[in-house]
Formats: sequence, C-alpha cells, structure tokens
Amino acid sequence: MRSIGELARDSGLTVSALRFYDGAGVLVPARVDPLTGYRWYETAQLDDARLLARLRRAGMPLTDVRLVLAAWAGDDTVLVRELMEAHLRRLERGLADARDAFSAIRALIERFDRVEHRENPTVTAAPSTPAARTTLSSAALAAALDSVRFAAGTGGELPMLAGVLFDLDGGELHLVATDRYRMAVARTVADGHDGPAVRITVPAALTDAMRALLGDDGSARLTVEGDEVTLEAGGRRAGGTGLGHDFPDYRRLTRLPAGLRVAVDVPALRDAVENGPVREGEVRESDGERFDLTVLTPAVDGTLTVTGETAPGPDHVAVNRAFLLQALSAAGRDGLVLELGGPTSPLAVRRPDDEHTFSLLMPVRLDG
Repeated sequence: MRSIGELARDSGLTVSALRFYDGAGVLVPARVDPLTGYRWYETAQLDDARLLARLRRAGMPLTDVRLVLAAWAGDDTVLVRELMEAHLRRLERGLADARDAFSAIRALIERFDRVEHRENPTVTAAPSTPAARTTLSSAALAAALDSVRFAAGTGGELPMLAGVLFDLDGGELHLVATDRYRMAVARTVADGHDGPAVRITVPAALTDAMRALLGDDGSARLTVEGDEVTLEAGGRRAGGTGLGHDFPDYRRLTRLPAGLRVAVDVPALRDAVENGPVREGEVRESDGERFDLTVLTPAVDGTLTVTGETAPGPDHVAVNRAFLLQALSAAGRDGLVLELGGPTSPLAVRRPDDEHTFSLLMPVRLDG
C-alpha cells in the first residue's frame, strides 16, 4: 500500500488534488483508516493516478476523465481512444476560436492606430524628448528598491517584466516590479525635479548596480533621456539602456476591493510560516514549477492561522510560501497589515505607516 503522500510524489498529483479526486469519486483510495482518516492506495493505482495527472494537464474535463479511468480499468482501449480523440478535437476547435478572436483583436488595434494617426505613410524623425532629471534621498531610494526588487521577473516569454519600472511624474517616483505571480510597488518623493513625466523599465542587472551606489546619507541624481537611464550617487555612476517593452498598467492591477485587514507581528508570522504546516509539492500550471503552499485563515480573535493539510475555510488565502516570506522580509517592518479578500483575491502585504509601499501575492486555487 502507498500513503497519499507517496502516491502524490510518484504520480505528479498534489495531496490536495488526490483528496479532491477522492471526494469526486474519480480516484478512490483502496483503504481509509477508520481512526485517522488517512488514505491508502494499492500499488496498481499508481498507473491510474499518473494517467489522471496527464489527462488533467491536457485540460480534459473531469466528467470525461472519469469515463477514461473506468474504460482503462476495464481494458476498453477503444473507448479510451475515442474519448481522447474527442477531447483533442475540442482543443483544436478551441485553438481555432482563439486564433479568430486574436485576429479580431489585431484588427481592432490596427483600426485604433489609424484613428489615432499612429500610422503615417511618410517617415519623419521622432521629436526628441527632453531629459528628465530628479534628485532623491539616497537612503529613501535604496529602501524603495529593496521593497520591490524581490518581485522582478526573469524575462522569458515576457521580457518587459525582467526589471523594475521607474515611473517618474513630477515630484514622485514610483518603482514597480512583477513576475505575474506577485507585484511590489514603492514610492519615494523627489527633492527636486526638472523635465517631463517619464516611464522606463530598468533591467534587473542595472537596477542592482544602481542599488550598490546608494548609501544611508546624501542624495542621488536620476536622469532619464529617451531610452537611456543614469543614476549618480556618492561620486559614482551607473547607467544603461532601458528595456524596450511597455510595462503593464500597474495602477489598474493594484485597484482591489477592500478586504479583511489583519495586523500581524512579522517575526511571529514568519516563524509560523517557516515551521508551521505546509502543502508540499504544488505544481504551477503555467510552467510546471513546484512550490510549497501556505494557507492563511483569519481566526475569530482577529489573528491569522497558518494551516496546511487541514481543510481550508471560505475566508482562506493560499499563497506561495517562499513568496510570502520574501514579501515579509522586503517590507522591512516588524509590524505589517495583511489584507485578505478571500480565496480568489490577491493577498496584500501593507505597511501601516506607508500606504504607497506594498506587495501583492496572487492566490493559488486549492481544488483539483
């Protein structure tokens, strides 16, 4: 017999998914301990679990998965093939529909470009944009960079995320980083500013070089001219070219409905997350990366409970455990406010003394 943890490890399914499939009658354990409720599976069920994992990864609906497993158990390979072919045809139709939809979207964009006179048959030199120069507190800029750097992406399919957005408007500089699964925002106020509002995404390596220039006192001079950005501080200079891609509209992404706000003691919460229960081996659907999951549930006394293998309640929020620990460290406070909007809303990690600096962690679904 295999324990539920062993079957999860060997099949590619998570423990929470196996519990879900048991409740749905798709993959029922051979034995359930009447005292502990612990599930045990026969060795032969490993093949069923592996097949189930592959079918779900291919997007097959649960109703069809149930039929495939039943046919598989009865050696009815003809029915298995028919069900797989039917699902493949659905996927092909869905892909064709998606292509049609994207073609329509492209046509809309092209029409919008023409209306806005963005297409010009004559090639003219683009007007030069005056340089924007601003002076900032070296310590304040360093703290802002430390608050967001952890959330920057690594590029890949979305190269515009492989850096930190510098959004300079008037006397305010907003710094933003995101890798799609989390986002961090910080603001610092300029001591002096000259030039237009500018937005430039600074590559991660250049961001790190800029951070290395900053100390606990003195000022820093930031200059953005076209696609070039330079930071001068302490008699040293770091500069280079920004990423030539548009950064997502972070203001829209950070407009969230108000959630339940819970004040937390960061050292105590960090200890609970590091040493408390955890759901191990979750798999991210977009890239197959495995990670551990922490589930936070508000308690009646106004505190948070860190749960793991227990069944979550309706107010729980499940997040990547490593991401949560990084967000707590990056906030740089012993006291923070966590805002929970429920299982499908991002978890906001906020400073009680600074509403402009915060991070958001995307929630993780716990069902199968």
